[in-house]
Amino acid sequence: MIDPADILIIGGGPAGLSAATSIVRQCHTAIIFDSRSYRSESPFMHTVPTWDHRNPEDFRAAARKDLERYGTVTVENAEIVMIEKKEDGMFKVKDDDGKTWVGRKVILATGVKDVFPNIPGYAECWISGIFHCLYCHGWEVRGLSSSGMLAEGDTGSTLTALHLARMNLRFSSKVTLYTNGNDPLASDIEAALAKSSTAPMEVEPRQIAKFEKGAKTAEVVVHFVDGTSKLEGFISHKPQTVLKGVLHEQLGLELTPKGVIQVNPLGGTSVKGVFAAGDIAQPFTQAVGTAISSGTAAGAGAPLQVQAETWGQQPLF
Repeated sequence: MIDPADILIIGGGPAGLSAATSIVRQCHTAIIFDSRSYRSESPFMHTVPTWDHRNPEDFRAAARKDLERYGTVTVENAEIVMIEKKEDGMFKVKDDDGKTWVGRKVILATGVKDVFPNIPGYAECWISGIFHCLYCHGWEVRGLSSSGMLAEGDTGSTLTALHLARMNLRFSSKVTLYTNGNDPLASDIEAALAKSSTAPMEVEPRQIAKFEKGAKTAEVVVHFVDGTSKLEGFISHKPQTVLKGVLHEQLGLELTPKGVIQVNPLGGTSVKGVFAAGDIAQPFTQAVGTAISSGTAAGAGAPLQVQAETWGQQPLF
């Protein structure tokens, strides 16, 4: 039987790679399982020093290359579909081809999945013209006369809609807030604007029939059910997200009210030996930088448990 790895890292994005980078510095063995499926498929990453406006795949390749010199981490391009905690405290995982591995600890870094609204054309405009993060996107199309924001999903309240619309105004002279047939929300936003703001914002309550890519850069054409349309320089919108996969359910992990995995400062979850990092444990700041940070934390927490248990002692976390 193959010796169990100290830590199994499920997820090969920034959080998982960062966790591995901490783990190998403590002379522990680790296996990274990378499904090769990533959240936004954006061609560029931002807000990461020395990696600004560079391809995320290059970042992942460089991180893997850095890990090679340690000789204690391996990468499996595989999707883990089953996980269980055995009676002896070890963890067994299985990929979609039926291959299994065993490890002492587990770090989940599988990320989240965006749930698109049921509007035709949304998926086709995603990332190219519909932006979920204006730190990642926006600067490249700055100086526009007009942009839009979709007040639906995670931005479907007055507070969140105005929050994102204000960010739009860093890149366009005015912004239209589209409530897609939600008249009560449109009225609430209009009341808030009338009461406390002179911002160049307007509300469009009509139902949207479809989105269509425009001719230039990030342009999006908003088509309404009444047959009219409007061109915007881009659309901002944060759709609802769900945790990717079912591994957290198989382990019975506790979630926060925001629907992400509950963790302590070193990424520890409600199940001893299981850690979580990245978007799967971040309710608000889901970005590469925070994924790296939480991966580093989990990459410290998991080895601390292994070390304490090796000598029959109580770990800090």
